[in-house]
Amino acid sequence: MWKKVLWSDETKIKLFGNNAKRYVWRKSNTAHHPEHTIPTVKHGGGSIMVWTCFSSAGTGKMVKIDGKMDGAKYRTILEENLMESAKDLRLGQRFVFQQDNDPKHKAQSTMEWFKNKHIQVLEWPSQTPDLNPIENLWKELKTAVHKCSPSNLTELELFCKEEWEKNSVSRCAKLIETYPKQLTAVIAAKGGATKY
Repeated sequence: MWKKVLWSDETKIKLFGNNAKRYVWRKSNTAHHPEHTIPTVKHGGGSIMVWTCFSSAGTGKMVKIDGKMDGAKYRTILEENLMESAKDLRLGQRFVFQQDNDPKHKAQSTMEWFKNKHIQVLEWPSQTPDLNPIENLWKELKTAVHKCSPSNLTELELFCKEEWEKNSVSRCAKLIETYPKQLTAVIAAKGGATKY
């Protein structure tokens, strides 16, 4: 069943920084020496928001979201990218689409769009731990893009798309193959943290 699911999500990717703490080994009283500090940019240098999807067959299209995302913009992204991604991934007509419960995703006009397109939407619990396997790909993407050292937002978008397309089919398939184990672990932990 999970092989027929097209998983989706949006995320913010910062121009500078990989959204993680960095640690430096140093001698006592040298904390502020230049070789032990990481330069920062006021306001982080900017960021972009992207939407994308994937299945066990690989990655779908990645779209940069311009401006504030609302229901109309979300439906436009779906209209221009969802069916093409499903077709490219050979999911057929009877795939199941996964999205979280963000209000713009669950808006009546968005749900009507799915109904008119005959797309089944996976029922998703509210207040979930990160059950979407795309979260694993987000973490890897942000690390890979950070290593590319983009110097502006145009490069950031380019590197995001390049690194997203580098995700192997085997990596995507493995995430979906282990998904039942992830669900079992979350249930056993009563919604708490797991190794996934």
